[in-house]
Amino acid sequence: MSAQKNALVTGSTSGIGLGVAEALCADGMNVMLNGFGDADEIEALRTRLSERYNVTVCYNDADMTKPDQIRGLIGDTVSKLGSVDVLVNNAGIQFVSPVEEFPEDKWDAIIAINLSSAFHTIKAVFADMKLRGHGRIINIASAHGLVASPYKSAYVAAKHGIIGLTKTIALEGAEHGVTCNAICPGYVRTPLVEKQIPDTAAARGMREDEVVQKVILEAQPTKQFVTVEQIGALAVFLCSHAAAQITGASHQIDGGWVAK
Repeated sequence: MSAQKNALVTGSTSGIGLGVAEALCADGMNVMLNGFGDADEIEALRTRLSERYNVTVCYNDADMTKPDQIRGLIGDTVSKLGSVDVLVNNAGIQFVSPVEEFPEDKWDAIIAINLSSAFHTIKAVFADMKLRGHGRIINIASAHGLVASPYKSAYVAAKHGIIGLTKTIALEGAEHGVTCNAICPGYVRTPLVEKQIPDTAAARGMREDEVVQKVILEAQPTKQFVTVEQIGALAVFLCSHAAAQITGASHQIDGGWVAK
């Protein structure tokens, strides 16, 4: 990088978000972490990233279901790092259930965290990005933003919504040096996916090992999980000057899932 940039990655204390945050740190960016977890473990993580990559790493525990805390997260990032040059909307949760049994509170929570939180973060940073003539917004969608699976009505709806939001923001930022893209991973063995395995097993009446082989990896022709490092590398590329004319796109990194 020619100049140090500052990034905010939501939901970045584990899983894909952490992988993206670490890749951005390795590329020389200062990073604001966000997410839940054990306070001592998060502080150790923050310290490790900062010392390993010689960048500033901060942490804010904003609840991504609450717009006022999201605005506070943006303000804290600007206060501590100086700007938000890169915004990665990654925070997400999942729940698996047949639609007729799907709890309404789970629907509301998934839409709030997986979709609405991205609207609130983008709204809070967009004017400044336009004013400065540069910004990179990356929304972590999913292969489920492009195709559906049973028993995941809220998640699939939210991720399809993220794709639409991505396209709209790309058009609004197109003449201002602000790009907006979606990354659509297939299955990654993260804590979120680990939690899905028993839920899916119960919903489908299968053993957990059968879910991994016959449901999860069956969707991906490569029969391999996507890694967080691969997703992080794609995010770094989308932040680069080489990707300046890539905007409004949905980038599949799914082992061939959506090609089927």
